[in-house]
Amino acid sequence: MSGTGTLVRLALRRERAVAPWWFLLLVALSLAMVGYINRNMGTYELKLAYTDVVRHYAFFRALGGGVVEPRLEVLATWRSGGFLYVINAFAALMTVVRHTRREEDAGRTELVRAGVVGRRAPLGAALLVAGATSLTGGALTAAALLAAGLEPVGTLAYGAAVVVAGWVFAGVAAVAAQLARDARTATVIGLYALGLAYVLRYAADASDRPWLKALSPLGWSHLVDAYRDERWWLLGVSTLAAGALCAVAYALLGRRDLGSGLLPERPGKEEAPGLRGPVSLAWRLHRGLLLKWAAGTAAFAAVGGAMGPLAKDVLARPSVVVTNITTLLGVPAADALDGYMWYYLLILAYGIALYPVLMIMRLRAEETSGRADHVQSTPLTRVRWAAGHLAVAALGTVALLALAALVFSAVYAALLGDLAGTAPRFLAAALSQAPAAWCVGAVCLTAYGLLPRASVPLCWAAWVLTALLGQVVAPFYGVWGGTPFEPFHYLPNIMAGQAFGTAPELTLLALTAALTAGGLFALRRRDVG
Repeated sequence: MSGTGTLVRLALRRERAVAPWWFLLLVALSLAMVGYINRNMGTYELKLAYTDVVRHYAFFRALGGGVVEPRLEVLATWRSGGFLYVINAFAALMTVVRHTRREEDAGRTELVRAGVVGRRAPLGAALLVAGATSLTGGALTAAALLAAGLEPVGTLAYGAAVVVAGWVFAGVAAVAAQLARDARTATVIGLYALGLAYVLRYAADASDRPWLKALSPLGWSHLVDAYRDERWWLLGVSTLAAGALCAVAYALLGRRDLGSGLLPERPGKEEAPGLRGPVSLAWRLHRGLLLKWAAGTAAFAAVGGAMGPLAKDVLARPSVVVTNITTLLGVPAADALDGYMWYYLLILAYGIALYPVLMIMRLRAEETSGRADHVQSTPLTRVRWAAGHLAVAALGTVALLALAALVFSAVYAALLGDLAGTAPRFLAAALSQAPAAWCVGAVCLTAYGLLPRASVPLCWAAWVLTALLGQVVAPFYGVWGGTPFEPFHYLPNIMAGQAFGTAPELTLLALTAALTAGGLFALRRRDVG
């Protein structure tokens, strides 16, 4: 473990540009939920009506994690806990991978190990930093809720539950880093584990089977049950699990070589006759990512379609939930179901807008790894190389939107009927959102062309701000229609009868074209690297 302290200081220095954003997200979301409950359920009667709706519908129970009580602190943390546990777990997972496998892939670990640094020091430093950031995130969340006036003991239990969720998945990431052959594979393994934990917890609450929740590390944080039972001993269960995972990671570390993983590698093909241009090259590099996105998009779209009968039943009964939904959608109660269908497709579109953002970040990864230099040493120019990736990103975005609409409409029609009437409307509504998603990607391309070294955080900032300022997150802050500072704001709700206009679409396309041209021009003029 020699040199661990020095590596911790180095990692903290690098984390100062990343960790504050995670802290801000945790605190903002927790306070947003408190404000949301205060604004929309200010009386005991409204809170009681809301909890009655939650108790009667499995989807709402599973959304936050179990049943609720008509109290501000319980309702607010019930709404935010399902997100905050996942966010802190994801942040810890990415921190460990970033300071272990990613450093090995870049060759920096080998240089560091040439000094007075022990074999276990890099992993130890990564775990200490991830644990400290998780602790800070939970502590800041608890401090913010205490400042908002919530009950102290329950608030401390809630903050601690957020902390231990990060610790467990820091251990998961440490094990994944020993198994995987590179950082990307380690990230995928960790995300699969996080997704499985969330699915188990969701299924437990939806089916009212508590034993399923006990199988999920995220479920352990939910079972702490802040502001009610406060099962402090479950924090010990999560801490012991995190310690056991770290011990397994150290044991595996001694069984592998630096820069390699324990899972066997699959050799690729000796020839690639299909590589005949920039588009085919980009497709070969990114088809795996597109297929994973297609599977995830289809799964979420199927869930949305399956909620059609539930939405129809809920919206047919006047309640505080229906009032909030119609206010959010800006439609009369008679069009609430159509508005719901549009809104779910809009949520999927905000998520799909991340796909072109990731494609732009992969351009930067290809450049920093040196692979772009090898490609551009051929007759393939820099602009054509980038244009091939952009073509795959643009067409892939359209394909994902179309897939979401088709799966959504198929499941929805299977449960409620009228596939011929719903599928064209769903498809048109989904495809109308493509220019907005392209515009987000074009902003990222401009950042990549002008400021390549800062392009990755700028790309993430572009997408996160789009979601924060848009019609998905902004309603939590009382801004029901979103804000005019993001592209999806200008798309009409054609599912609920709003007139489709070409002006917003053409404006977004023109802005996308201008940003794309500017980004490619800047890329052509600057030095590689």
